[in-house]
Amino acid sequence: MRRFVRDNSLTLVFGIAFLLVLFCQAVAGHSEFNQQSAVDGLASIGFGDYLMSSDFAVDVTENWQSEYLQFFLYIFGTVYLLQRGSPESKETHKAGVESEKDQRMGEHARPDSPRWASTRDWRQTVFSRSLGLVMASLFFLSWVAQSIAGVAAYNEQRLRQLQAPVGWGEYVISADFWSRSLQNWQSELLAVASMAILSVYLRQRGSPESKPVGAAHSSTGIEG
Repeated sequence: MRRFVRDNSLTLVFGIAFLLVLFCQAVAGHSEFNQQSAVDGLASIGFGDYLMSSDFAVDVTENWQSEYLQFFLYIFGTVYLLQRGSPESKETHKAGVESEKDQRMGEHARPDSPRWASTRDWRQTVFSRSLGLVMASLFFLSWVAQSIAGVAAYNEQRLRQLQAPVGWGEYVISADFWSRSLQNWQSELLAVASMAILSVYLRQRGSPESKPVGAAHSSTGIEG
């Protein structure tokens, strides 16, 4: 058990932290929701009802879809895009999908390589892009979930103001939907750009997200 925890500590720690923060978000959101309901002259709701509400769902999913968009764009973008001196970038002569030898595919697969890496059919094609495809799928699914929860929350607010509800198609082209989405997208893109350029000149000893402390600023694609 100790070895399992050590070998998977990165996933376990961040997974547990995610659940704790999500719970805290739910507690704070529930309190805020009931405060606003009191202002509007409406009855408060229980914690369980809030967890099933569109308000909680849209707050969660709008952040999820921006995060998965970030990783999807980063994964695919770093195939071709470079940043000289950054450990977040490949070496400048390796732009592109790289050779089968470099990627240990086909006849260059090793005994411990995943089975689909050595195939010569659709399985290799899918597996060689599986990380980006899954991230893209998660982004799309969370985007759909946000839009469905968002239109429900938006219509609930409109009904409180004695306005007619809108349909899903009308909502996804509305300012409310795109304001929610774009304010998260721009922050994720800024974070990626900042990490790429700051890691050229700054270091964090022992982190694979940083170059070795003594590495030259121009060193590209190496980890600490």
